Amino acid sequence: MPPRPSPPRLTHFLCLPLITSTSPPQLQNSLATFRDKVTGISTPELPNGIPEKAIRPLGTLHLTLGVMSLLSQERIDNSLKHLRSLNLKELLSGASPKPLKISDVAEDPTGQPQSKDKAIAFDTKDVEPLKVTLRGLESMHTPSKTSILYSSPTGDDRLYPFCQKLKDLFTEAGFILEENRPLKLHATIVNTVYVPGARGKGGHRKSKAKLTLDAREILEDYEDFEWMSNVELTKLAICKMGAQKNGAGEEEYVVEGEVEMP
Repeated sequence: MPPRPSPPRLTHFLCLPLITSTSPPQLQNSLATFRDKVTGISTPELPNGIPEKAIRPLGTLHLTLGVMSLLSQERIDNSLKHLRSLNLKELLSGASPKPLKISDVAEDPTGQPQSKDKAIAFDTKDVEPLKVTLRGLESMHTPSKTSILYSSPTGDDRLYPFCQKLKDLFTEAGFILEENRPLKLHATIVNTVYVPGARGKGGHRKSKAKLTLDAREILEDYEDFEWMSNVELTKLAICKMGAQKNGAGEEEYVVEGEVEMP
């Protein structure tokens, strides 16, 4: 049997950054409260609590829509061209169709009412900004032996269909890699793979975190914890894999390109 081909090297990802002009104070306070508590919880496998390095830095928080393997400058440029070609206002409006207004219905020469668009119309003139709340804490694996904890976004019914459409468009264009699993929007709060010495072999997303934790008590304590509330998402971005320290020494993902949200 021939050997399996190596998986493509992941270089970029499409995301909605959660760091905006208004979110840092909320997220800073939430992460500080969480960090102070969980780094002091002693368990048999972690007598000194969750290592601080496992808690993701403020500047890295985002919602991933899909991952990419862009191995040439041409591929990067084409992905950015695709990003800038999207009509986000139309996509966001299409994620939540609005009923026709009286003004959207006209009479034809016979006097019969007729839709101007002859079908369901979407009002794209005034699109409400996309706002999300991060509440609660969940485990990516069995809670008693996990390496990743995350919070799910809530607050706007348009978020998931909007993100799914974006993912589909980038997948159809050949940029986002196809995955045999549904889109799972989440903001990673804890990932032990970032603890020095805890990373297994195999590269990004193929490696196994050696360090696991029993998160059952933490999940119960933070079941209804609010990380941020009603924050407007302002950017759609393509970022490079691997957070890097900026000039202030804080970790963040390098933005390859971004567009403004409606």
